[in-house]
Amino acid sequence: MHRRTFLVSTLATAALPQVLAASTAAYDPTPREVSIKRQYQPGQLLVLPRSHYLYYITAPGRAMRYGVGVGKAGLEFTGTATIAVKKEWPTWRPTDEMIERDPQAYKRFIGNTEAQPGGPDNPLGARALYLFENGRDTYFRIHGTTQPGTIGRSVSNGCIRMINEHVIDLYERVPVGTKVTVL
Repeated sequence: MHRRTFLVSTLATAALPQVLAASTAAYDPTPREVSIKRQYQPGQLLVLPRSHYLYYITAPGRAMRYGVGVGKAGLEFTGTATIAVKKEWPTWRPTDEMIERDPQAYKRFIGNTEAQPGGPDNPLGARALYLFENGRDTYFRIHGTTQPGTIGRSVSNGCIRMINEHVIDLYERVPVGTKVTVL
């Protein structure tokens, strides 16, 4: 074995536990203050679906990080939107596309305009932030959930889900007009 090969192998072996630790760190949806790139402006929201986190930029280089659930592959929202509407205990109705994709799950909504009233059993949870692009509703929301076990996963029909207590906190922090970027 050559000296160079020995040194490279030794360094790689020494670094391996750190690489493994970084890739296997436990997912934690608990809101906490973190550092973030300074390119994002205070007051805006940034969602990183692959890591299942939403960041509320609080100051240059600082953000509150929340765990989220996001859309299944092919159903996720990407791009930039604006929060145009905020609602406490919102009503909910599946979109026509949701009904078409899974008519069995949404059969009570077929052929009518019924909406589920707000409340603890409503899929949108305690609060909803409605995302608009160019003044038009995208039908994507940042909202609470009745299924907190889905946080940290890609399982929704496209919306960004949060634990109810966390979305209530975010709801109080962000005004209508807040910019949302989903990468």
